[in-house]
Amino acid sequence: MDVPLSWERLLWSGRASPVSAPLYFRERYFLTDFRLVRVRGAAIEEIAIQDIADVRRRESRLDRLIGTASIIVSHRDGRRTPVVMRGVRGSSQLAALLDLLAGDPGAQLDGDAVAAALAWRPSVTRARSSESLAAAAAIGIAIAGVAIGLHGKSAAVSYAPDDAIYPGGQKKDHEVIVRFMNESVMPWARAALGPLKGGADRVRCETCHGRDAEARDWRMPGVAALPQPDVKERGWEIYGGGMDAQMRNAIYGYVAESDKQTRAAYMREVVMPGMARLLHRQAYDFTRPYEYNRQRAAFGCYHCHKVK
Repeated sequence: MDVPLSWERLLWSGRASPVSAPLYFRERYFLTDFRLVRVRGAAIEEIAIQDIADVRRRESRLDRLIGTASIIVSHRDGRRTPVVMRGVRGSSQLAALLDLLAGDPGAQLDGDAVAAALAWRPSVTRARSSESLAAAAAIGIAIAGVAIGLHGKSAAVSYAPDDAIYPGGQKKDHEVIVRFMNESVMPWARAALGPLKGGADRVRCETCHGRDAEARDWRMPGVAALPQPDVKERGWEIYGGGMDAQMRNAIYGYVAESDKQTRAAYMREVVMPGMARLLHRQAYDFTRPYEYNRQRAAFGCYHCHKVK
C-alpha cells in the first residue's frame, strides 16, 4: 500500500532511531490528514485519525540522552493493539499534533505551519524537565491551532454582555473605561503587582500601558519587559505576519527563561486570572485549542506584554 494515497495529504514522516531503537530501525512512520501508519517491510499497521483515543510518550534513559522517545497511540476500540512508534525525534511536538488531530479530525492544517511546529525544539538546558516537555507539547498544539486560524475559516470573537470593555462586542466610551480603570483595575493592580514592583506605590498606569501610553491612545500590549521565551528567536513573528495577542498567547505559551520562572508563575497564576476576572473574561486556557480561546476573547499574557 502506498503512503500517502492519492487522496491523502502527508503531514509528517520519520523512522525509528538506529541508536535508541536498533531493533526497529527499519520501521518507517507516516502521518497523513487521514491516518497514522507504521510500516515494517511488507507489514503495515495503521489507525485512522478519528479512531485515536489516547496518545502517550515513553522514554528510556538512552532516549533522554539523544532526544528521542516512543509514542504509543491507542485505538478507541480497546481490543485493537496500539500503534507504537519507537525512537522518534521531536516526539513532544508530534504527540501534541496527534492530540490536536484526534480532537478535531476535520481540521484543515496548513502543511508549512505543521512542519514549523514539528521543527521547534526546547532549549537544551530545559529539555530534560517534564515541565519543559509539557510546555513543548502545549506549544505544538497551540501552533497547529493557530495554523487553522491563519489559513482556515475562523469563528467570530464573541464578547460577553457584561464584558468590562467590549460588552456584546461594542467598546465602551473612553470616559467609562477610564473610570473603570481608576476605580476597579488600579486598586487591584497595586495589590497584585506591588510585590513585583517593590511596593504598591510604584504601580502606576504606565506599569501596564507603557511610558508612551497616551501617545498610543492606551492601546495594548504596552509592556516591553517579559519572561522572554527562547521560541521568540525561532521566527514565529516573521511567520505569523500580523499576529494579534491571541496568537502570541497560543504560540509563546508558558515558556520563560529559567531565571524568571518564579515571576512568570506568579504572573500566570495570580495576575493573569485576576485581570481576567475584572474584565469578566476567562483566562487563556492552554489545555484548549487556539480557536476556543480566541472565540471567547480569553485574556492571556500577551494582551499586556510585547514580544518585540
